[in-house]
Amino acid sequence: MSEQFWWAVARSGGILAWVLLAASVLWGLALSTKVLGRHPRANWLLDLHRFLGGLAVVFTGIHVLALVFDSWVEIGITQILVPFTSDYRPGAVAWGVVALYLLAAVEITSLLRKHLSRRAWKATHLASFPLFAVATLHGVLAGTDADGPLVVIMTATTAVVVGLTVLRIGQARSKRARTPVTRGRTRPPIEPRKMTNA
Repeated sequence: MSEQFWWAVARSGGILAWVLLAASVLWGLALSTKVLGRHPRANWLLDLHRFLGGLAVVFTGIHVLALVFDSWVEIGITQILVPFTSDYRPGAVAWGVVALYLLAAVEITSLLRKHLSRRAWKATHLASFPLFAVATLHGVLAGTDADGPLVVIMTATTAVVVGLTVLRIGQARSKRARTPVTRGRTRPPIEPRKMTNA
């Protein structure tokens, strides 16, 4: 077995994890912004979104395990779990550690969605956006393959994610503006009925 076998596995696993994460985020935004049409809420579409996220977890696990087994770059459990403890590009690897924790939070709460309030689930699920951002930073700054075509792909994908996110925020604000505010309003006084002679 080549000395760089595990390093190659780590690199390819990391790239695939990022691609799957990006696909999951894009698919979620496509559903929420309705760019796929007015009624794309079939169960299989939501299942595909969750499946892509689950696959991102699997390949992140492959990426992490391969780094532990690799002897070319010495990264152990401590470096994987604690930011800025790696001798290899400590800042870049720290972004990966943060991304690992965010990914775990998003996926665990997604699995436990039926047991959580909608507010708690939604607040945690919004961590998908900083997750995508820090995972992209980690890939660009720590990855030895982050040059040439890969940088172009990551930049273009990030631009689409940002564009759809801006669209989603605009849609949410527009919806709030159209919704009448009822809190704090008092009902108009009820006028007494006029008595009529029989």
